[in-house]
Amino acid sequence: MNSQLLISISATIVLIVIPFVVMRRLIPAPGKKIQASPSSMSPNPTKLCESLAAALPDSLILPHQTEAFTQSLNSYWAKQEYNIVPACVVRPRTTQDLCTVITILKHEHDEQVHAGTEKAEGLFAVRSGGHSPVHCTASISGGILIDLSLFNEVIPSDDGSSVAIGAGNKWMNVSKVLDARGLAVVGGRNSAVGVGGLTLGGGLSFFSPRFGLVCSNIISYDIVLASGTVVTASESNNSDLWLALKGGSNNFGIVTRFTARAFPATKIWSGFLYMPIFQATKVLSAFHKYVATADSNGSDTSAGDVNAAGPIVCFSYVQAIGIQTIAVNLVHTSPPAKKWPTCWGRSSFSSLWRIWSTCKVRTLTSATDEMNALNPPGRRQLFATITIKNDPATITAMHSIYRESIDPLRRAKGLVWTLVMQPLLPSWLQKGDANPLGLDGVDEPLILVSFTVNWDKDEDDELVNTITRKAIENMEAVAVRSGTAHPYRNMNYCAQWQKPFQGYGETNLRLLQETSKKYDPDGLFQKGCVGGFKLFSDVDS
Repeated sequence: MNSQLLISISATIVLIVIPFVVMRRLIPAPGKKIQASPSSMSPNPTKLCESLAAALPDSLILPHQTEAFTQSLNSYWAKQEYNIVPACVVRPRTTQDLCTVITILKHEHDEQVHAGTEKAEGLFAVRSGGHSPVHCTASISGGILIDLSLFNEVIPSDDGSSVAIGAGNKWMNVSKVLDARGLAVVGGRNSAVGVGGLTLGGGLSFFSPRFGLVCSNIISYDIVLASGTVVTASESNNSDLWLALKGGSNNFGIVTRFTARAFPATKIWSGFLYMPIFQATKVLSAFHKYVATADSNGSDTSAGDVNAAGPIVCFSYVQAIGIQTIAVNLVHTSPPAKKWPTCWGRSSFSSLWRIWSTCKVRTLTSATDEMNALNPPGRRQLFATITIKNDPATITAMHSIYRESIDPLRRAKGLVWTLVMQPLLPSWLQKGDANPLGLDGVDEPLILVSFTVNWDKDEDDELVNTITRKAIENMEAVAVRSGTAHPYRNMNYCAQWQKPFQGYGETNLRLLQETSKKYDPDGLFQKGCVGGFKLFSDVDS
């Protein structure tokens, strides 16, 4: 056989096989779950656990109930959360049960504040889906963990215009029910993400181009306040609280139910294009071009298509085999039966050379399951984020900083280091209800730039966190110098050391703080509840 032909065949095999191997590494096997041992747990229930057990004996899980307790610890997405052991887990069965829990916790909080003890800070944590990688967002060491998993109803209204969604659901539960009924809500894009955290943090959806952010499509919230009472917050009742919950996180109480707007929906077209790293420059150019025209009325056929979601562009370095690759997620929520939707078929992405594509018509559940499969539970995790304007030089600089950060991370075992870019368009932000995110005045396309990082060993935690923070700081500095920085930080993508509420603006922050003082005057959810970004302590410079 001709030697040149052999070389060509060999090169083709390498180009095809290696990316397949890379993507296998990008879908890691879930890490081994910890097996909680008595030595790692509180040997005896605390006085507060005993009070809760007396009031709700069927709702409490204590450390000596090894199987149930371990199962609770292992339900977190990020591996680092497995090792944070509460004194007990309380799993309320009804809203009244939760009111009882909060009444007991508030009494303890007030007593400790009166006694001047520091224990008043950090009595309890609340877990909806447990998908955040931020330390102790939904976990607590030695305190009370409130597990909302039994608040799992998904109930469409008779006319299909709304859906009541329990706060303990994950989005997979919601989409499975609604897929079967030909309905959808503006909800999460990853099936394993919890409804509560995503929605209270703002939330992006495949349906955001049509209807706006997740938080802007919530009709009402049922919420247990620090007083132990339950109220409904809507546009006509407790409207200040209703507004504050659209991005205000867990600072006002515990939401038990979201009533979301619903709409008729069919299957969607969704998937990933997988490309070799030498396509990076072309991918960045295609991304910038799409974002620049998607909200316009120009000649680009993608312009103004409210069913086109994305693109989400991901650059990944896989430490185990030392290879980089690219994945681009494209979605269309009202597709033709078989072929590519026109907006994507005529976009620059369609002409890029790729290894393979998973794009096809499928259920929403299938699309969100694919997102989840790329980063399943059981590994150490980290997010961090900034927001920039759609400037090509700044976009290129973000990618350069990502690449320059790879070398010092090569020794982090099992590392998958991913840079994600996705648009946030003005038209999306003008749809749905108002919110306090500070984005109502946006008049040009923005880009959310974030890191999604996972790795194997706790010995590499400091290295990964340090390099990620340095990369974000370098990105911020470049954007500021270029005049392309934007203060918004998507709370759901923030690292623990970031301050998303600062990006909401002074007026919105003051509104949130005043609402907190009105509905939680003694600060139970500012100091007694650990986790989440706080309205007072997490906004100082």
